[in-house]
Amino acid sequence: MSATPRQEPLLISACLLGSPVRYHGRGAACGHALLAQWRGEGRLVPICPEVAGGLPTPRPPAEIEPGQGGAAVLRRAARVIDASGADVSAAFVGGAELALALARERGIRVAVLKEDSPSCGSERIYDGRFAGARVAGEGVSAALLRAAGLLVFSEHQLEQAAAALARFEAAG
Repeated sequence: MSATPRQEPLLISACLLGSPVRYHGRGAACGHALLAQWRGEGRLVPICPEVAGGLPTPRPPAEIEPGQGGAAVLRRAARVIDASGADVSAAFVGGAELALALARERGIRVAVLKEDSPSCGSERIYDGRFAGARVAGEGVSAALLRAAGLLVFSEHQLEQAAAALARFEAAG
């Protein structure tokens, strides 16, 4: 009798499932068929690192200081500042640490996170000037998860995430 292959769980930004946790109090539901499939298979593990880190919903928008990214925030070489000027770095770092703890607890090796977010952006974040411009970079949670060895994708890379899940499952 052969063992049933383990279905890889997937860490996902809660807002991508429609949860109203973003700074403006709304979600960012992604209607992609892969998300619907993964949800049906029970493999999605949602988290909003910003809310997990103690920030309210709604909250002022926040951005990482200009020219910096999530890794610099983790090293305490940069800050996450909200639109009112408050330093919210501790909440972002704390939320990232909780996301990593959840991933480790559940054996998660792949994450799909909300692009452009100062927490979850995997390839792009806002430039830190609150003018709507985006730059190459990653958010605090994306940086911490990657540093811990997770593969991190955005909602625009679901096919790549599916391929990574399939590789892990094929390897056993």
